[in-house]
Amino acid sequence: MITLLLIVLAVIGCLVVMRREAGALAALAVLAVLGVVGLALGAGIIGTLLLIAAIGVAVCGVKPIRRLWLSPRLFALFKKIAPRVSETERVALDAGTVAWDGELFSGRPDWQRLLDFDNAGLSEEEQAFVDHQCSVAAGMCNAWEIARERADMPEALWAYLKNERFFGMIIPKAYGGLGFSAKAQSAVLQKLAFNETLMSTVGVPNSLGPGELLLKYGTEAQKDHYLPRLADGRDIPCFALTGPRAGSDATSIPDVGIVCRGMHDSKEVLGLKLTFEKRWITLAPIATVVGLAFRMFDPDNLLERGESDIGISCALIPRDTEGMEIGRRHHPIGSPFMNGPIRGKDVFIPLDYLIGGLDMAGQGWRMLVECLSVGRCITLPSGAAGIGRYAVGWSGGFTRIRRQFNIAVADMEGVQEPLARIAAKAYISQAAVMQTANTIDHGVKPAVPSAILKSQLTEFQRDVLADAMDVHGGRTVTLGPRNYLGIGYSANPVSITVEGANIMTRNLMIFGQGAIRCHPYVLEELAAKDANDFEAFDRLFFRHIGLIFGNGARAFTQALGLGKPNVPFDAIAAPYAQDAARLSSAFSLCADAAMASLGSKLKQREMISARLGDVLSNLYLLSMVLKQWHETDRVDNEAALFHYSCRLLLNRAEQALVDLFDNLPNRALGNTLSFVTQPLGRRWHKPQDTLTREIAKAISTDSALRHKLTSNTWDSWEEGQKENALARYNALLANAERAETIYRTLNKARVKKALPEVALHPEQWIDAAHEAGLLNDEDAAFMRAHEKEVLEMLTVDDFAFDAFVTRREKRETSGIENEATA
Repeated sequence: MITLLLIVLAVIGCLVVMRREAGALAALAVLAVLGVVGLALGAGIIGTLLLIAAIGVAVCGVKPIRRLWLSPRLFALFKKIAPRVSETERVALDAGTVAWDGELFSGRPDWQRLLDFDNAGLSEEEQAFVDHQCSVAAGMCNAWEIARERADMPEALWAYLKNERFFGMIIPKAYGGLGFSAKAQSAVLQKLAFNETLMSTVGVPNSLGPGELLLKYGTEAQKDHYLPRLADGRDIPCFALTGPRAGSDATSIPDVGIVCRGMHDSKEVLGLKLTFEKRWITLAPIATVVGLAFRMFDPDNLLERGESDIGISCALIPRDTEGMEIGRRHHPIGSPFMNGPIRGKDVFIPLDYLIGGLDMAGQGWRMLVECLSVGRCITLPSGAAGIGRYAVGWSGGFTRIRRQFNIAVADMEGVQEPLARIAAKAYISQAAVMQTANTIDHGVKPAVPSAILKSQLTEFQRDVLADAMDVHGGRTVTLGPRNYLGIGYSANPVSITVEGANIMTRNLMIFGQGAIRCHPYVLEELAAKDANDFEAFDRLFFRHIGLIFGNGARAFTQALGLGKPNVPFDAIAAPYAQDAARLSSAFSLCADAAMASLGSKLKQREMISARLGDVLSNLYLLSMVLKQWHETDRVDNEAALFHYSCRLLLNRAEQALVDLFDNLPNRALGNTLSFVTQPLGRRWHKPQDTLTREIAKAISTDSALRHKLTSNTWDSWEEGQKENALARYNALLANAERAETIYRTLNKARVKKALPEVALHPEQWIDAAHEAGLLNDEDAAFMRAHEKEVLEMLTVDDFAFDAFVTRREKRETSGIENEATA
């Protein structure tokens, strides 16, 4: 009995020490005291074993002792197996900052640190711009007209975007720009997201491009000249980075610039002779100034640096520069936004075309990765969040007015499932984009969160659009001016592919960068290795060991329901935050286990890295939802959507852990991690049907939740604007309850055969019911107007037989041949 008691006390004591990361001396004290007690009480065997364990802890953990024999051996081993960080990787790791993502990597997130990023929302000026200028711009767009008839936006829209300085959102007011916050940029792009071409055209100049590079690195002369012109649209920028052989691997740029002397403005100056071939460059066909990334060489040492390979550099080149070929277009799938190739051979430019001047020569890769982290956080994720807003509005509206089997299809459970998924992914996306943009406004440069948002939210966009297409059925698979969804659906692969393809981002960047950049100790350990600093390594390594044991203890005990952390959330949100903390400990433990067991091979084990990235991604998205819930006003039915979203993300995080355990090469390690982190099995299942039904009903009726999810969208219509499907659905839903009551009256009359058998159309039912006295004059008039509008929203376009023929001469030849044959 005493033996069992001592074992239990030892386990509890060690778990407490480990959870608190109290160090080797505390563990030594627990084991030594219990060992002595065991000997004193006659439990010699367990007492001796506990004292032996205490000696082992002392030898391995007490600083003066371990530094005599253990630490030197560990340092030597670490230097052999630690992955080598290339200069390119080091630049990427040094780019950006670590904030909340570091808390999740620690395994013990301090939720107050997240809440301290207070969110003041948009300024009055910013909100007014979203409400007015964005609505005017949206009202000039029709997807069919832009994609099929013009292959471009209307000239009036281009002029309006320039005049209202849409291209200057990131440019300070001192240079003539709007000087908007990151939150405002996101809100603008979300509102414009109903049209892919419009959103991309506005988003790209405010994302990675000359404007941001000039702001951060440009010379004063470059800023004074270009920024006012970029702000008011006199100059349209593009940035040429990718090419036929340099896509995701942007550091393999084969384009070169050779330092030489040449003629510029009738004078011989020192400059660069550029040879380049770029593809997939957004805005290139109409750009007036080109940002160009290239590899710079100085073989003749004209710069007197003593090195030939200067490195990746960036220059700003006017469109009319002699030798540059520009103006041709690519045809992006589903969306005709301006995109094309740029080529040049032996194009000479002076050195002062380098962004930042000669001082920034060779600093191009650092410039790009530092700027990309912010732009990638805003543009495409905002587009995805915006699409979610519109998909909720369109899908909820359509499924309420579309009736089959005498009921609205929104009341069919098979349709309710995708409706709930659309709403949840829209809700998560909105929270993630808004809260991450808010951290940017607080000075954070989120490198890892930018990869999470880009890959995860554009994948959500893919899912949302697929579900929206499913619930619309034939309404949106038939293209034409009335179709508000189909062209955007076909353009979705663009978002998946650009600014870091999702496959690469998920498999290599999220965990690959985060494991070193966000981990509390790994980056410093690698620095200690490179500096051959034994004392720093010893200190960091054993703190790291303490973190591993601490995370193991926290993950295990919290999985058993013990020692849940205190979190600053209400009773609804607290359980999710507590379990996010548990999974953060599990994630951090598994990350260390994967790095320790695979070492440098982890770079090649992309599926392992991707699953660890999935855990981190879902925890990050969950934390953004929790913060949004904490600081915004709630509406009816929002609790159901909040529960659904949190459970969805926790389920996905647990599934990623299970997949990790099942595929770790070391099976014993996988089974051990599974037991430590999930001793009672998985906790989170997919959201319940009751939540699904409540959410689907809310977004398909004129509810507060629907209005919240579709806020800051183009949901109004003014004379002279293009057709606005969302505004029309909102108007129909405002009267849907009254219409539903009359539908029930008509259905009962039909069942009782009180209406003529030949009355097969709703309009005929209404007329017959009116004549029979079942509907009064007012209700009959209302229903006739309602059904007319419903039919209009259900109608699809049709065209002349040969409207889509572009090779008419071929068709005419075939016709002549057929006549001759006859």
